[in-house]
Amino acid sequence: MQILTNHTPASTPIPGIDHVTVAGSGTGLRHLSVWKQSMAPGNATPPHRHTCEEVVLCIRGIGELHAEGRIERFIAGQTIVIPASVDHQLISVGPEPLETIAAFSMTPVLTTSPQGEVLALPWES
Repeated sequence: MQILTNHTPASTPIPGIDHVTVAGSGTGLRHLSVWKQSMAPGNATPPHRHTCEEVVLCIRGIGELHAEGRIERFIAGQTIVIPASVDHQLISVGPEPLETIAAFSMTPVLTTSPQGEVLALPWES
């Protein structure tokens, strides 16, 4: 058992995305990863997919989920459930940063492009 200090997300090589891995393989977990991210207005994740389920809690801001040919807007207080292997992209569309906490049913989190190429994440997953 551990009690961890929650750190503030830090800049990453992905423009406009600040990230911190709250818990995952680096903290001894074998089947779960939890990330906290802040995305500046107008920025987005690259289109991608994971081989596991993902749950995203929107803490602050306004975002769009682009997945399966649809665009769904979401706001603080809402939760996104993304099944395994679904291509998706999150975009910050509001006037303030989009802040999220995401939980994944694996660690480390395998992330690939829609074409299936492994995307090397610039953080511990």
